[in-house]
Amino acid sequence: MNVGDNFTLIISIALLSYLFGSIPFGLVLTKLGGISNLREIGSGNIGATNVLRTGRKGLAFFTLVLDIGKGFGAVIATSIFGINYAMIASIFVVLGHIFPVWLKFKGGKGVATAIGVLIAIDWALGSVFIITWIIVGLISRYSSLASLFAFILTPGYAWWSMDAPIFYTSCIISVIGIYRHTENIRRLISKEESKIRLKSF
Repeated sequence: MNVGDNFTLIISIALLSYLFGSIPFGLVLTKLGGISNLREIGSGNIGATNVLRTGRKGLAFFTLVLDIGKGFGAVIATSIFGINYAMIASIFVVLGHIFPVWLKFKGGKGVATAIGVLIAIDWALGSVFIITWIIVGLISRYSSLASLFAFILTPGYAWWSMDAPIFYTSCIISVIGIYRHTENIRRLISKEESKIRLKSF
């Protein structure tokens, strides 16, 4: 494969992964379920957590599964080309979810899609993210704080036990995810952030 072919493949994987990640499953499912505009409810986010705020647990569950599936599918589909190409797909599918072209680049927080990516890369890496989220979420009752801790700690595990491409990819995804939580960080500091209501589950 020559340089031109490599470049074409990289651009193709990046673009297709971004477009795949841009599919707003939460918005589509809630519209099909009779909810006019998910972005006018709760946090205005299109992810599973905000879908849950509508009271439609089934829709929230399927949103979560499909958003995880985006990340998982992008990595698995591109892994046939090699780990470096799969890492490119990992980053761009998360970017697509967070900054979807269809919604004027205002999408989700990237948590579910990042979980799918990490599970596809290595189940242990994905497990670290999920377990961290659950522990911090149950203790603090803040979904955003749980996500921030998961984004911060996961690269540490990758550094300790994974190859360099996986470590660097986890760092990039974590930086993107933390950046997307900027407003949540401000609300946490000012004590205005909404807590998880366990009865919602």
